[in-house]
Amino acid sequence: MNILFLCTANMHRSRTAEDYFKKQHPDFEFKSAGLSEKYCKQYGSTLCTVDLLNWADKIFVMEPMHADRISKYAGKHYLQKVEVLNIDDIYRYMQPELINRLSHLIINEGNNESF
Repeated sequence: MNILFLCTANMHRSRTAEDYFKKQHPDFEFKSAGLSEKYCKQYGSTLCTVDLLNWADKIFVMEPMHADRISKYAGKHYLQKVEVLNIDDIYRYMQPELINRLSHLIINEGNNESF
């Protein structure tokens, strides 16, 4: 199964999710990207593309606005793959509180059954 994590700039939240879950679930493929071309260019991070959206079997976005961007720029049909995690942009890369929140939302709330 191919899992894609998306946030705004692919600096902290989505990149943490990718790196953390790769170690926890080596039998799945994980990638991450950002949805802001401006910030991805500024920070040299991965920008989300239609190819990535097509690659993914499941897409976790950090905020509702990320799902809105996917719908607006790539098409509403991608929303059937999307799960909104509601994680605000207040964390740093691999911050323990972020990892705990991701684990709780994905593992404890049963979203890992989608993996």
